[in-house]
Amino acid sequence: MTFESGLYVVATPIGNLADMSQRAIDLLNAADLVAVEDSRVTGKLLHHLGIKKKMRRYNDHSGDVERESLVAAARGGVIALVSDAGTPLISDPGYKLVRSARAAGVPVFTIPGASAVTAALSICGLPTDRFLFAGFLPNKAKARAETLTELGQVKATLVFYEAGPRLAASLAAIADIYGDREVAVARELTKKFEEVVTGTAGELAARYAAQEPKGEIVLIIGPPTDDMVTETGDVDTALQEALETMSAAKAAGAIAKRFGLERNAVYARATELKTK
Repeated sequence: MTFESGLYVVATPIGNLADMSQRAIDLLNAADLVAVEDSRVTGKLLHHLGIKKKMRRYNDHSGDVERESLVAAARGGVIALVSDAGTPLISDPGYKLVRSARAAGVPVFTIPGASAVTAALSICGLPTDRFLFAGFLPNKAKARAETLTELGQVKATLVFYEAGPRLAASLAAIADIYGDREVAVARELTKKFEEVVTGTAGELAARYAAQEPKGEIVLIIGPPTDDMVTETGDVDTALQEALETMSAAKAAGAIAKRFGLERNAVYARATELKTK
């Protein structure tokens, strides 16, 4: 198989190496250079496939010089971009490189394949007709709560990546802000110990607080039901206005009802605003 010159965004397996597509294998065999997130990880994949290729490290910390060098190489050669696992650019490096290549008139092609987002959605049993992928939740509690509050009224299934040590805290925050919305935790996808657990965020927070999970995790939150979706807008602004005439407790109750949020989370925010 022959490939024309350009930049090829190549999906790699998220766990099971047998999930590598034949077209992706052919492309890697034909590539003049493979841009990798970590040469140790990609090196194992290439060794498994029996392919020897020159690799060059490329990640979000790479500068303009490295980026322009790859774009220049793609003008007259076949350059493959891979991440450690799954589809590049999906919470992985590559956005700036693809943008630069397109701006320079260099063809950019996709070699599609595995993605933890779609893999988890396909087996979690939550609605998939409309979903929002939002990368990793913030590590700090305040920023995490702000992100969840911001996305709380989106009429779609929410999808996040998460790490084992942070999972219980994230689930507890989801329970505090979203109440009893259904949640799924998918981990070790395509691997021997693949697991998908569903329940309320509170139930799963207790489960994973007792035993920290291992492996890479996709966290999925079901969409709000019709009775949960009320008003959208700036919760803080509405809360500050309510606090001008109400106590923190009453303001929290009123705003929680208007925006379809968990009262305890709104009350905590109201207390913060009153002390500023």
